Amino acid sequence: MIKTISRTENVFKWLLFVTITAMIQSCGGGQQEPSQMPPANVDFFKVTATAINVEKKYPGMIEGSVNVDIKAQVTGYLEEIYVKEGDYVSKGQSLFRIKGDVYQEQVNNSQAALKSALAAQANAKIELEKIRPLVEGKVVSDMQLKTAQASYDAATAQVAQAKAALGSSQINAAFTVIKAPVSGYIGRIPNRIGNLVTPADATPLTTLSEISNVFVYFSMSEADYLSFMKERKTDANSNTVSLIMADGSVYDHKGRLETASGNIDRSTGSIALKAIFANPDRLLRSGGSARIILNKAFSSVLTVPMASVKDIQNRHFVFTLADSNKVAMKPLEIEGSSGVSYLVKAGLQEGDKVALNNIDVLSEGMPVVPAVIAADSLRSN
Repeated sequence: MIKTISRTENVFKWLLFVTITAMIQSCGGGQQEPSQMPPANVDFFKVTATAINVEKKYPGMIEGSVNVDIKAQVTGYLEEIYVKEGDYVSKGQSLFRIKGDVYQEQVNNSQAALKSALAAQANAKIELEKIRPLVEGKVVSDMQLKTAQASYDAATAQVAQAKAALGSSQINAAFTVIKAPVSGYIGRIPNRIGNLVTPADATPLTTLSEISNVFVYFSMSEADYLSFMKERKTDANSNTVSLIMADGSVYDHKGRLETASGNIDRSTGSIALKAIFANPDRLLRSGGSARIILNKAFSSVLTVPMASVKDIQNRHFVFTLADSNKVAMKPLEIEGSSGVSYLVKAGLQEGDKVALNNIDVLSEGMPVVPAVIAADSLRSN
């Protein structure tokens, strides 16, 4: 009996040994080296300097060369409106008439006052001429002559005062007919016949815009302004600008650029400029919107496609091909953009090979399988 139990224990120990050995082999003995990813296939292009023309666009607002708010200069009820909104009027043309009965009565009163003053002046003159020979003949005293002269001078002053009052009343009466101070297009007319209008009204009767020439106002950053001012010293054509109208078409006439403000706005860091455009067809209207195009020519500049540039926290990087077919990550300074390419200010040299694809999986020092693409085929794409 004792021998049977011993044999069973030996079999149990042998099975336990075999099981533990198998587990150890499955956990550690069969472990293999991890497989490595093969190098990525990456296309590169060689950076070369080229001449390029860069367009910069700025949103702008159109204004007439003359914009006039037409306001009443006397108080009264609007009696006539001679024009319609959108009409083109000539300088001196009648636009509105204010009921002017009260002002005409003021003219009549001033005319009567002037006649009375003239009569008093004439009477004083007669009295003066009557007394003068009597004084010379010593019939009356010299004091009476001085009194007559003073009366005549006072009557003459009354005539001048009456003339001034008449002129003022005539001016007010003339103000009841409101005329165009310049030629141009009539804007919105908010008032209607019968409305009371006064010189203190905040809203004008209408606006009048002269648009044979128009101004397009826009703003550019301080950096762009400094660059523009430096360029205009060497390039006379830098003052010539183009305009894109609201429908996306390019305006037929070129414009001339001028500075609209002498100071940089502290709140925005920009400066206001204006472009002057001829408008013979009256196509551009005051209050419209447009985009100004400034062209800048580079005789020799390095460019890289935007798709090859990695943007990390507002900084730009590219991957270049280094020794042993490994990539190096280089920071860039961007001058501007043209189409789908960035203009490189610093960070690359002519002849550097820049990665075109797979930039999201690349990292510093990573090996790759490079393929250099010709620059001509890159431009064609």
